[in-house]
Amino acid sequence: MGGKNTPRKNISAWQVASVYIGTVVGAGFASGQEILQFFGYFGLWGLAGLALASSLFFALGKKVMLVGFQSGRRSYREVIDAVGGRLLGPPINWAITFFLFGILVAMVAGTGAVFEEEFALPPSWGRAVMAGLAGLTVFAGLGRVIDAISVVVPFLIIAVLGVGLFQLGAAPLDLSWSAPESATLPCWPLSGLLYVSYNFTLATPILAPMGALAAPPALKKGALLGALGLGLSALAILLAIIAGAPETAACEIPMLAVAGKISPAARLLYALVLVAEVYTTAIGSLYGFVSRLAPENSPRFRVLTLLVAAGAFFAGQLGFSKIVATVYPAMGIAGLIFLAALVLHRPR
Repeated sequence: MGGKNTPRKNISAWQVASVYIGTVVGAGFASGQEILQFFGYFGLWGLAGLALASSLFFALGKKVMLVGFQSGRRSYREVIDAVGGRLLGPPINWAITFFLFGILVAMVAGTGAVFEEEFALPPSWGRAVMAGLAGLTVFAGLGRVIDAISVVVPFLIIAVLGVGLFQLGAAPLDLSWSAPESATLPCWPLSGLLYVSYNFTLATPILAPMGALAAPPALKKGALLGALGLGLSALAILLAIIAGAPETAACEIPMLAVAGKISPAARLLYALVLVAEVYTTAIGSLYGFVSRLAPENSPRFRVLTLLVAAGAFFAGQLGFSKIVATVYPAMGIAGLIFLAALVLHRPR
C-alpha cells in the first residue's frame, strides 16, 4: 500500500469534501466556542476573517492532495517530506504526529465532558465510548475511515445549519456587536490564519494519502466543496452567535444554548451531533498518528491502533479544557511552518 504503484480507488469529489469537512470539524467547531474565539468577537470583521480562512482551506487542501496524487503514496509522512525537504520534513512530521495524539486525547476527553454535562453519566463512560469507536473504525483501515466520515458529515451540516438558521429567524441580526478584547488573538487576519493553520495541519494526515485514491478533477472539486461546506457551516454558527450576543457569547457551549431555545429534544439531538463531530475528528487523528508509526497493511498497525486508543482513554482524564488550551494554540503556531513550506513547494 505504501508504494508508488498503489491501486487507486474511485473516490468521488463528495467523499473528498466530506472527509475534509469531517476531519476539520470537532468539539470546538460544533460547540460554537471555536468560531466565537477566532471570528465572533471581531463582529463584522469576523466575516472577513472567515472568508480568508475558507479561501485558504480551498487553496491549501487542493495543493496537498495534488502533492499526494503526484507522489502516489498512502503515507502522509512521505508527502510532508516532499513538501518540507530534508531540512523541514522530519521535524514537521514529528510535530504533526505529536499534535495528532494531543487532538485525539482532546476529542476523547471532550466526549467525557458531554456525557457528564448533558447526560449526567460518568465521564469515563464517554471516554471509553469514543476511544472504543475510534479504535474499531481505524482498525478496519483508511477505507472504513473515509466511509464513516462520509456518512456522518451530512448530518453534521444539517444540524449546524438548522440550529443556526433558527437563531437567525428568532432574533434580529445586529452586526454592530463585537468584543475584540475577548478574542484569542489580537486581529482578525492573524486569527483566520492560525485557525486554518491548526485545523489544516490536523486534516493533512488524511488529505495527503487521499490524493493517492482519487483523480485530480475529483480532488480539486472536493477541495472546493469541502472549503465551501466548512465556510457556510462556520458562517451559520458565527451569525447565530452574533444574533444572540451577548447572552449567547457568554455560554460555554453557545450552539447548545441556541439549540435549547428550540426545545429540550433539540438540545439533546445537538449534543449527540457534538459527539458525532468529535468522532470524525478522533478517527482522523488516530489514523494519522498510527499510520505515521506503521504501514496500514502491517500487523503492527492494528496492534498500535488499539494501544493508542487505550492510551487516549487514560490521557483523557487530564480534562478537555486544559488539553485544548495547551495543544490548539501550540499546533497553530507550529503549523505555520508547514503551511509556508506547502505554499513555496513546487512539484517536480
